[in-house]
Amino acid sequence: MGKDVIIACDFSSAEATFKFLDKFTGKKPFVKIGMELFYAEGPSIVKEIKKRGHKIFLDLKLHDIPNTVKKAMNVLSNLDVDICNLHASGTKRMMEGALEGLTRPDGTRPLLIAVTQLTSTDQESMENDLLIKEPIDKVVMHYAKCAKEAGLDGIVCSPLEAGKVHETCGNDFLTVTPGVRFADGDIGDQKRVMTPAEAKKIGSDYIVVGRPITAADDPVVAYERCINEFID
Repeated sequence: MGKDVIIACDFSSAEATFKFLDKFTGKKPFVKIGMELFYAEGPSIVKEIKKRGHKIFLDLKLHDIPNTVKKAMNVLSNLDVDICNLHASGTKRMMEGALEGLTRPDGTRPLLIAVTQLTSTDQESMENDLLIKEPIDKVVMHYAKCAKEAGLDGIVCSPLEAGKVHETCGNDFLTVTPGVRFADGDIGDQKRVMTPAEAKKIGSDYIVVGRPITAADDPVVAYERCINEFID
């Protein structure tokens, strides 16, 4: 599986999204469609971006009882996205149901990955808000092992944890890592962050980059900088 940079298209409308994507003449970056854009525009935005030739990570983070998630994933399987995700904290039963629902009659399906702990979560908030007292890296590794046992393809984690996830679950188990910022950039509301070059060194398979690209004076240059630091 080759490495890639996924641009988080965290826009509130199709108009803003296509205005951004139109800057990439001749390029078709891998893009992430999150809750804001999907809830604003619905499945049509996914179909239109796919029709333009982009790979898509549909980042909806499903978390519900196993049967509900299974049925939702069955619907999402018709959108022809490349990656879907859910919360690992929904239990192995939920993840197994999701995988079953996502798999089409011909056996094909998008990659399915699990969110472990959000990159906005640190040890203090995990202990105080979630009453999880274990060290955060131990929690992430446990969630990763559960996801692998459920048959998933990988997890979403901080780049700080990507190397250890591969040690624990194998190099073929994908790590998709948000929380990536340039060394000279603002970390925003992220708490566990890393540069593209550092993420490459530690073993991230995909990095998800939002504002450092989408809010840049020249998004194409910022994207190419990410590519150069992470892949080339």
